[in-house]
Amino acid sequence: MTESHPVPQRTHYCGEIGPADADHSVVLTGWAQGSRDHGGIIFIDLRDRTGLAQVVVDPSRCPEAHALAESVRSEYVLAVQGKVALRPKESINRNLPTGTVEVFVDSLQVLNPAKTPPFAIEDGEISESLRLQYRYLDLRRPQVQRNFLLRHRVLQSVRAFLSREGFLELETPILTRSTPEGARDYLVPSRVNKGRFYALPQSPQLFKQLLMVSGFDRYFQICRCFRDEDLRADRQPEFTQIDVEMSFVEQEDVLEVIERLMAGLFQKCLGVEIEIPFKRYSYREALALFGSDKPDLRYESLMQEDVTDLVKDTEFEIFRKVIKAGGKVKGFSAPQLATLSRKNLDDLTKFAIERGAGGLAWMKVEEGGLTSPIVKFFKQEMLDGLRDKFGANTGDLLLMVADQPAVTDEVLAALRAHVADLYHLKTNPFGFAWVTDFPLLKRNEEEKRFEAVHHPFTAPVPDDVALFETSPERVRSQAYDLVLNGQEIGGGSIRIHQREVQERMFSALGISAQAAKEKFGFLLEALEYGTPPHGGIALGLDRIVAIMAGVDSIRDVIPFPKTQRAIDMMMDAPSPVEEEQLKELGIDLKPPD
Repeated sequence: MTESHPVPQRTHYCGEIGPADADHSVVLTGWAQGSRDHGGIIFIDLRDRTGLAQVVVDPSRCPEAHALAESVRSEYVLAVQGKVALRPKESINRNLPTGTVEVFVDSLQVLNPAKTPPFAIEDGEISESLRLQYRYLDLRRPQVQRNFLLRHRVLQSVRAFLSREGFLELETPILTRSTPEGARDYLVPSRVNKGRFYALPQSPQLFKQLLMVSGFDRYFQICRCFRDEDLRADRQPEFTQIDVEMSFVEQEDVLEVIERLMAGLFQKCLGVEIEIPFKRYSYREALALFGSDKPDLRYESLMQEDVTDLVKDTEFEIFRKVIKAGGKVKGFSAPQLATLSRKNLDDLTKFAIERGAGGLAWMKVEEGGLTSPIVKFFKQEMLDGLRDKFGANTGDLLLMVADQPAVTDEVLAALRAHVADLYHLKTNPFGFAWVTDFPLLKRNEEEKRFEAVHHPFTAPVPDDVALFETSPERVRSQAYDLVLNGQEIGGGSIRIHQREVQERMFSALGISAQAAKEKFGFLLEALEYGTPPHGGIALGLDRIVAIMAGVDSIRDVIPFPKTQRAIDMMMDAPSPVEEEQLKELGIDLKPPD
């Protein structure tokens, strides 16, 4: 491209032309996905974010364009002007939205040539490390762009819904002070105030509570959050929350708004109807039924049952030893899997053992009763009781684990998901659930102190406040998690809005009055100036979009993500900085180990 050839004004996106544009002149711009020379006539697939258009360069129509088209290679940036024509019936591409038309070129410009990319931009399998190193090329791929078009629609829908509901979109600081909220903070040294540090926010928790003190009543923010923690597929050092806070509310008010928000998102963005209200389980119910506080409702048939009392007098030595040692026998019924081979069952046993179980007991439900190498150790009334307890029908398979309660729950939760995936037992693509009534505190045996299960600003159940000093482990919280397909996609609570209760919470956490004043003095003082009852929730935007898009990792829905070692492979960050910059900040670095 030169000064004498300015960029032509685009009239249509590539993926938007159709039969209605036949015989009309159009200008398209985009990237050459590929070209084919068919007897002198060159066909180029021109791509932009909306899709592909086939352009035809005929030497008899425009010799200059044809001469230039011969040099075009993959990912060249082009501008074409030409006339839309209907394709002959035998040339129609039914797999392409624009496959009924093509553009006969009258002029062609190469706006920029391109080196051969390190991988094909067309959809295909590419190693993640290569994708992240050349993320700007990876983002050109149609399957990746679809994820970000969905993310855009989700964000627009969230803003529209919450605005209609009377919420104000307000921003909170990125540079703040370090406060203990669970994960490590990312620290930012101050040049102006040497020896002092800002912290990047793990969440806007304290600021949004202060906005409620300020009388804004209903707040939301699409906010960036930062946590220096070990990473996995659903974690990143920086991520995005849909942050919501409301005044003069109880738990039910928050849950009702969020249910309508989520149902609206799925209807508008995916065309999927979500039934509300969502199913609700207390923390204890979720553990009892699913072995997890993140129940996956896509396969509700695999409910976990505790059969310890039923089999406590069995002659099966493994069960007897576990029960005598204070363990539990739990399991579930897998519908119509009694046909599994012994090898299949051995593979399931191996799966359970790899996750910490001592083994896996199984029984097949057949016409004549339960069959298994171990049924001889059980009285008939026990076998009948097992079938009734699991609600099993002929053709079903009973799977049981005997171990200490925590191990049993963990193994069965993993086994339940594994069986559902392996044998296609999922009946509901999107399973929402609320989990409520969490304990407020948990004991950290290593440090010999209590920690907040959610965060230090979660309100206790009013009737339990008196237990702070005598039985802190029995204090229940007004906290709630939103779970989708076995993943926590949101967490919130009613907040503490009285200074005296907040001080008792800090004391239960082992935070001295002096430390509380130093770190949270501004909050404690604010609570004395007429703070309304309030509560809210933070929804993980990245996780929500990943589930909606059907991808396994949130890295696929974040434009420029980090690796599991928190490295940006494209920018090579984090990176060393100049010695002069460190001097300005008053920082001396020790040599790395």
